[in-house]
Amino acid sequence: MKKVILVFVFAFSYTFMNAQTVEELKKEVSSKKGEISKLNGEVGALQAKIDAFPGWKYGAFGTLGVNLSGFNNWYSKAAPDNNAGNIAIIGNGYANLDREKYFWRNSLNVNISWLKNDIDKDSDLDDDFETANDVFTLTSLYGYKITEKLAASVLGEYRTTLIDNFNDPGYLDLGIGATWTPIKNLVVVVHPLNYNFVFSNGASDYTSSLGAKIYADYTRKIGAINFKSNVSAFQSYKSNDLSNITWTNSFGYTLWRGIGLGFEFGLRSNKQEALNNANSFTPVPAETFATVDNKLQSYWLFGLNYGF
Repeated sequence: MKKVILVFVFAFSYTFMNAQTVEELKKEVSSKKGEISKLNGEVGALQAKIDAFPGWKYGAFGTLGVNLSGFNNWYSKAAPDNNAGNIAIIGNGYANLDREKYFWRNSLNVNISWLKNDIDKDSDLDDDFETANDVFTLTSLYGYKITEKLAASVLGEYRTTLIDNFNDPGYLDLGIGATWTPIKNLVVVVHPLNYNFVFSNGASDYTSSLGAKIYADYTRKIGAINFKSNVSAFQSYKSNDLSNITWTNSFGYTLWRGIGLGFEFGLRSNKQEALNNANSFTPVPAETFATVDNKLQSYWLFGLNYGF
């Protein structure tokens, strides 16, 4: 009987000591987490001082989306033989200089994707990947500071495609006016004197004109999140048919060592592009600015992201 009692006492003591040890470890973990939180706060404060320092600031992040599939003699499908794929690459980068009297902001956006859908193994007509999306935008903004938040500025923006029909069309905006920076990371440009050069190989649907340029950009990094929103609009003084607007948004969330998830979507309205596209399918132009349906253009991409 004594032995049984001793066994119970020993087991109870062991359990109690073990529980006490676990509680102590939990308290230690909690204490360490508090220290980590404090250090992260100090690191964030130091980084904020670095970011506020005048000089060049660089940054870049991008998204890679890949979706590949293959079926061979899969009879439950309407098309038993099918090889499909979608590959997309998005890159966003910036290089900004901030001085006491002036600033110089530069940004680059590249969005390229390829699409393949081969449903006939006996034909090579659709074997290759075809370009699905092709966007290249380079922007440079120089401003001389009148006040802390207002500057006289010059803007140059070039937009085209890289893979198919390079510079056909291509758009170059050059203008002067004012830039407003109401809060950190937000830039609003209003240029009442801007010329929109449109380059095209013999297409009569594209016309250059004088107008006003409105440009806004918000680029920020918050912890593991990269965010960029950009609006670029041109209002032609010659005709509203020659105006255009593009809005793009990019998000990147870092999970591990720069690798994470990315998402981008964009909207565009450009009546010149709509007219050129409508008339490219007929030997004789059938549409005009008055009759063409200028539908809202859009794209989106979700995939792996890498931040620098």
